[in-house]
Amino acid sequence: MTNIGKFYKMLFLVFGALIALLGCNDVNLNSSNIDVENSGPAEIYEKGELELNENKNGRAAEYFGEIERLFPYSEWAKRGLIMQAFAYHKDRKYELSRGAASRFVDFYPADVDVAYAQYLIGLSYFDQINDVGRDQGVTRKALEAFRVLFEQFPKSEYAEPAKLKFDLAFDHLASKEMEVGRYYLKDGHYSAAINRFRFVVEDFQTTSHNAEALHRLVEAYLSLGLTDEAQTAGAILGKKYGDSEWSKSSYVLLTNRGLYPGAKGNNWLARVHRQVIKGQWL
Repeated sequence: MTNIGKFYKMLFLVFGALIALLGCNDVNLNSSNIDVENSGPAEIYEKGELELNENKNGRAAEYFGEIERLFPYSEWAKRGLIMQAFAYHKDRKYELSRGAASRFVDFYPADVDVAYAQYLIGLSYFDQINDVGRDQGVTRKALEAFRVLFEQFPKSEYAEPAKLKFDLAFDHLASKEMEVGRYYLKDGHYSAAINRFRFVVEDFQTTSHNAEALHRLVEAYLSLGLTDEAQTAGAILGKKYGDSEWSKSSYVLLTNRGLYPGAKGNNWLARVHRQVIKGQWL
């Protein structure tokens, strides 16, 4: 046989081997699927875990859901339901995750995993906060879900993470109020801006935005010529955040007009001053 003939024979053998190998891979791939209708719950659950380990989260959720369909009210159905909620969350299908987690809470309220299910409900909202623009509905729903968790299950391992995320969501809500307030202030809509900053001062006192909100109130009230309110806001700011740049800036704004921080009048800020600074709640 010539060298050319040997070359083509070798090429043919290699090509045939590749075809056989690809055929085997196809068979293995197909055999990896299971017939759920004729499989037990443990086998379906194991298949769901395998899919999950390979980051095939959507397929994993489907397998876990099949357990609930084929073996309702069984122990395997309960385990499959919480895993379905987890798999859907990994797949960023938050509404489906929330639905599965909510069913778990409703069906198994005394189960050891109910706190985790409630945590997943909160996460399903929390992880969408930065994707919804100015609509803060999901932020408020995340707050509600996390509050339920750490109030009803204070000793759960998920209570502390829920509190941390609650604080982040709470701070985020305040930041959005500040964002809108700054927009109104810049455009000269002082009354609308004051409403936003007041909301932060009264309802978000524990957030990182409280000092700026008080400073913006000084700016807005001075722009309207309402000096009592401006001075009172400056007084609260000085007492609570005396070393902050916001306090220093407000002091400059006031003194440039011959004014000084101090509680004046009987406006809403004077009431905040009595409550927060003097501890007088009546």
